[in-house]
Formats: sequence, structure tokens, C-alpha cells
Amino acid sequence: MTTFDFSTGPERAGSDSIKWRRYADRDVIPMWVADMDFAAPPAVLEALHTRIDHGVFGYADPWPSVAEAVIDGIARDHAWQIKPEWLVWLPGVVTGFNVAVRAVGQPGDGVFTATPVYPPFLHAPGNFEQRLVTTPLLQHGTRWEWDWSRTEAAMADGVRLFMLCNPHNPVGRVFDRDELGRIAALAERHDLVICSDEIHCGLVLDPAKPHIPIASLDESVAKRTITLMAPSKTWNIPALYCAFAIIPDAGLRARYKRAMAGIVPHVNVLGLVATEVAYRDCGPWREALLDTLRANAARVVDVINSLPGLSTTPVEATYLAWIDCRELLATRGIANVAAFFEAAGVGLSDGKDFGLPGFVRLNFGCPPARLEEGLVRIRRAVIS
Repeated sequence: MTTFDFSTGPERAGSDSIKWRRYADRDVIPMWVADMDFAAPPAVLEALHTRIDHGVFGYADPWPSVAEAVIDGIARDHAWQIKPEWLVWLPGVVTGFNVAVRAVGQPGDGVFTATPVYPPFLHAPGNFEQRLVTTPLLQHGTRWEWDWSRTEAAMADGVRLFMLCNPHNPVGRVFDRDELGRIAALAERHDLVICSDEIHCGLVLDPAKPHIPIASLDESVAKRTITLMAPSKTWNIPALYCAFAIIPDAGLRARYKRAMAGIVPHVNVLGLVATEVAYRDCGPWREALLDTLRANAARVVDVINSLPGLSTTPVEATYLAWIDCRELLATRGIANVAAFFEAAGVGLSDGKDFGLPGFVRLNFGCPPARLEEGLVRIRRAVIS
């Protein structure tokens, strides 16, 4: 049986990594942007070498076996049977939800999302002269939940598109069937299109909370849904720029493709190679990765919740922890929490960029020893 070692990773300091270059020549552990410090799966690397050895990089379209690998992988992992014609290939999920905004709404229309959320969600409506409409997710104990009454009320503000992030970045929730059903019913009542960013669907840490694509609930939901997925987070290949939209409704798919025309480039051929192999052959690598991420997530929760002024909630999916620092800020008079931890040698994402100041996001997709050093620095800063 093949074993995979996640106790170490390639040296990234001094490389082209934007994650590591931010703190070049500084003693700061980068734990911010969402890529992992692990090499891509060996089968992906082997396939890329083989394709490079071919030596020709002419124009290429996705070939049938790429679509087959994606379709089989989604059926296997998420119990959703999709069709080849539903796939629309993209260079990235951020491109995908910007195209959705352009395809669905007109200038002045509302685009809804719940905060905190991945920052590009907050910027996409303005890129097309549309209005961002938000309501906050609420923390109830150890779980972030929807404020259903405020969410329903927000739909009256001229909303045409409901932008969903599931699994959720940054709070780490995997929304359950009941929650997804309520979102689907809301979209039906208000005649909304749902754009569901499901890029982290392969990184569910809690086996009791499987990822459910919202479009898989029933045919009526599928007809109004644009689902965005990619291998980039799960298999750590974001810079290969390959993603896809799944759009079952032919009319909505045609609108989406028109919105892409002339502005969205073709997918990189090496990204397509990596995508096929990742979905088809890299399940065992993913399972080994998840074991490491589960242990890392548990360690983050244990340490952070033991420190005065900090708290976090269990991570159901992703390799990202959402840390509440508001009590620390109040008691210590700290003006900028991200700068505070940066000065302590840990580079985290600032919650204000996600629409919720006073929080930070910690990326624990790294070797356990590196995570431990980051947590030691956080502890030292908090209790000093």
C-alpha cells in the first residue's frame, strides 16, 4: 500500500510563492493565503512530466477522458450524477463567480452573500455595477449558522443572484441538507439564480458531515444553480488554473457562456492533465492528506481555545481556522490584530477583508511541525 508523507514539504521560501514572498527576509511564518505547503500528488507530478516530455503545447480543448474523470469523481465523492454537456471549463472559480454576476444581473441589481466570506465575493458585484447585499452569519455556541429572517428580508433589495460558499470559507461549515433546502426554497420564492462556490468540497474533515452539492437536491434547484468546483484546493494545484462550472439548465448555461465570450481564456492544458489524474487516481493521497488536516485542525482548536482572548470553532471542512480575537483586542488595546500577530512572527489573513473585523484566518495546510511553531508564536504573543 502506498504511503504519503505530510510531515515535511518542499522549501518555498525564496520561491515564486506569493504566500511566502509576502514575508521575504522576515522571520514570519506565512499562514494566510489558501494554498498548502505540500507537494502535489505524485501521480499528478508524473502525468505533468509525461505531458511536458511530449514537447508540443499547441491549442487544446478538454478531451473526453478529462470530463469522464470529473463526472466519475463527483458521483463517487458526492453522490451527484452530472452530464458532460453541463460542464463549462474555466481558468478559476473566482472567474466563475464573476461571470455568474455578469450573466445573471444588470447594473443596479442586487447580489446577495452572507458574511464573513471569501473576499472576492464582496468585490464581484461592483465589477459589473451591481450592488452587494449581505447579512451576517451568526455564531451559536460552536457553530456558525444562518440568520434566516434577515436573509429572507434581504431578498427584497432587488436581489437576482444568491452567492453561496459551501463548504464555507472562512468559517469552515459544511451546510447540511436542511440548510441547503431552506436556501433552495428561498431562491424558488424569489426567483433567484444560485451560484454555489464548492471549491473546498474535497476537503471535508468531519466524516459525519458529507458535502452535498446544492444542485443535487432536486431537478428544480439544479435548473437555477451554477455550481463552481476545481481540483485546486484539494490537490494543491491552484496555479495550474483549471476549474469548471456545472450548469444543468441549457438556457442558463447559454447565458453563462455568452457572458464569458471574448474575456475568459481557455484552460491551461497542464491544468487539464492534472485535473484528470487528480480526480481519477489521487483518492488515496487525498485521504492521507485529510488525516493530517484533521489532526492539524484539532490541534488549532485545542490551542486557540486555551488562550485568553481567543476562540475558534470546529472546522468541518477546509484547512482554514476562523479565530475570534475581539476579546484580545478589547483587553490589550490592539488596533490591528493581523499586524499584532505579524509582529509576533505569524502571518494571518485579516478578518476585515472578509467583512468581519476582529477575526483572523489561519491556514493550517502545512506540516505539523510548522503549525506547532506558529501556534507557539501565537501563544507567546497572547500571554506575554
